[in-house]
Amino acid sequence: MDIIVALAQHNPHVGYLEYNLRLAVAAADAARHLGADLVALPELALIGYPPEDLLHQPEFLQHLVAIEQQFHQALAQIGIDAVYGSVRQQAGRLYNAGVFVCHGQEQGFATKKLLPNYGVFDEQRYFSTREPVQPFTYRGLLFGITICEDIWHASGPVAQLAAVGARWILNLNASPYHVGKWRQRHQVVAQRIAETAIPILYVNQIGGQDELVFDGNSFVMDGAGHLVLRCRSFSSDLGLVRLRGEPGGTVEATSSPSPLVGEGRVRGVKDTDDDSEEREIYAALCLGLHDYVSKNGFSGVVLGLSGGIDSVLTAVICRDALGAAQVTAVMMPSAYTAQESLDDATACADALGIELVSVGIEPLFTEFKRQLQPLFAGLAEDVTEENIQPRIRATLLMALCNKHGRLLVTTGNKSEISMGYATLYGDMAGGFSVLKDLLKTAVYRLARARNRWAEQRCEAVPIPTNVLVRPPTAELKPGQKDSDTLPPYPILDHILHLYVEKGLGIEAIVAAGIDRVVVRQVLSQVDRSEYKRRQAPPGVRITTCAFGRDRRYPITNGFRFPPHPLNPSPTRGEGEIRG
Repeated sequence: MDIIVALAQHNPHVGYLEYNLRLAVAAADAARHLGADLVALPELALIGYPPEDLLHQPEFLQHLVAIEQQFHQALAQIGIDAVYGSVRQQAGRLYNAGVFVCHGQEQGFATKKLLPNYGVFDEQRYFSTREPVQPFTYRGLLFGITICEDIWHASGPVAQLAAVGARWILNLNASPYHVGKWRQRHQVVAQRIAETAIPILYVNQIGGQDELVFDGNSFVMDGAGHLVLRCRSFSSDLGLVRLRGEPGGTVEATSSPSPLVGEGRVRGVKDTDDDSEEREIYAALCLGLHDYVSKNGFSGVVLGLSGGIDSVLTAVICRDALGAAQVTAVMMPSAYTAQESLDDATACADALGIELVSVGIEPLFTEFKRQLQPLFAGLAEDVTEENIQPRIRATLLMALCNKHGRLLVTTGNKSEISMGYATLYGDMAGGFSVLKDLLKTAVYRLARARNRWAEQRCEAVPIPTNVLVRPPTAELKPGQKDSDTLPPYPILDHILHLYVEKGLGIEAIVAAGIDRVVVRQVLSQVDRSEYKRRQAPPGVRITTCAFGRDRRYPITNGFRFPPHPLNPSPTRGEGEIRG
């Protein structure tokens, strides 16, 4: 017997059960209209992922039971069966489950066997495991349900299900994005198929959830490991395949994936843009920002627009993700602000069509220094006076946000955040950091790519050429350049990639051909800046090691490169940059 299965990758809102129910019902209804017998929804589809300590709230779990009953009733009315991710409780234990519903009645559930507890994952805090595997029969065919991590290990649940006669596997996922993740998934699933020779249907959610972004990219591979269907990235989609039940059964796509009603494409990139790594990253940043703003109920965003590369790229992403009407950019010049910075900021805002306002900070800065003069008597000006300026700017930006119900978006990049080249309660102050996981050299690559796409679309180039060629500067004192304090960004970013993102130590980094003194200075500065990063806003995760959920270093940390002698007397704030 042939079975038509729909993979529904949708964008849930963590904890908003009524909203997620509407999405699930709409997906089931759309799937039925396209001829599907069975619709598959992602891991924890009615809850959203990751729910974190919501799972410790008894009222939340009780309400989930009522929501699932409504979903089952809706499935019966629509006339479609379903497999979806939820939770189940038994004997005081909570399980991450894949639930099978046929004719509106729950037929049973399979539990997630392998609970990830690394990187951004913390599932052993919430869930238990249960053996053995649980296959199900649907229209004469035996199938298995696996959940996310279950499919990443050889001789695991997939092999166990194949051993008991499963003819195909539904893998439910809430698999977070990082650059190139979709390729890894294809490789892993192909490996499981090589071991079992059975088709695997992989459904993944989309959307932004705090730091995480989920990219969708649901797909199906047949029993020979051939890609039969791939849904779109960073977009809701509904993909259908036909499972043929004859001996040596086959799987084939019935049509191209279709967007789910009411859920559009991610803003900021188009199908006509080149299929590059930059396009992938840009889509992730836009989706992460869009969902953080919309799901948290902000009316729009405010950002400081200095005319530098970071603030200009952030402004472009904000406009692309949210629309021009939801973006307010603010220029806050001081005596150290170059005219070309103001010109570049104005050109960018004009090209984007966003609101641009200007508030000079020099009178406020002068008054701050006057009030502090008695306390600073006999002390020369230093980084303290530099830091007053971004703190004044942060106060102005937050005032605008408070008054208009908007979110303050910060503009710092991963290179600066790594080195502490930022000001606490100044340019680090805000609600969301778009470029938080993007090294400075990647910022330039992404900016050039965005201009290239504009040219390909015959649109106005949003990022002025001068922004791409000017030496980076904080403009907090006369003639200041980033290179006065930091190694050249190509060298710095190479070190940060190896240390922060790859986890290599000083000897391995030096062996890569980088000067030992520079490496030691960078690594020490990264670790000393941990206290700043703990107070930084969340931002979109695009690498395998982002600050926050991935990399968790102690603030109070006596380790040095190389290790310091016994009973050291470190100077407080030693090597600190822009406190």
